[in-house]
Amino acid sequence: KPRGYTLIELLVVLAMLGLLASLAMPMAEVTVQREKERELQRALWEIRDAIDAWQRASLAARTPGTANGGSGYPPNLRALTQPLPAAGSSPGGLPVRVLRRLPRDPFADPRLPAEASWGLRSYQSEADKPQPGADVYDVYSRAEGVALNGVPLRQW
Repeated sequence: KPRGYTLIELLVVLAMLGLLASLAMPMAEVTVQREKERELQRALWEIRDAIDAWQRASLAARTPGTANGGSGYPPNLRALTQPLPAAGSSPGGLPVRVLRRLPRDPFADPRLPAEASWGLRSYQSEADKPQPGADVYDVYSRAEGVALNGVPLRQW
């Protein structure tokens, strides 16, 4: 007797594998979406924490901005990665860095630089209508999508 599988048995196994793969695809898409949302949440927290640190340093006279009547917030996102002179340090003192690198919006076009991937809100703009201005008070995602929890990504 010849041993082996018949063509029908192989087709049944392939059909079952295809069915299992089609059931796993939506789960994989949700997992990728959830990971991007976590990355966005971490990036927003990191940038907002850096903006607050910059503002505290500005109030402690580490950065220019409050002396000329400014808000004390950074003029742009790139400024968060630039070294700041330490408060009360001598000219040879070590600079203070708020961010080593600027995180990027995971939902933005990957060809955009990290600084251009974020929407900016200045200190003078309204919370429900964020507008860029002379400083950076807050950042938000420009993505049009909705998170898994039903909240638009722009409102995070």
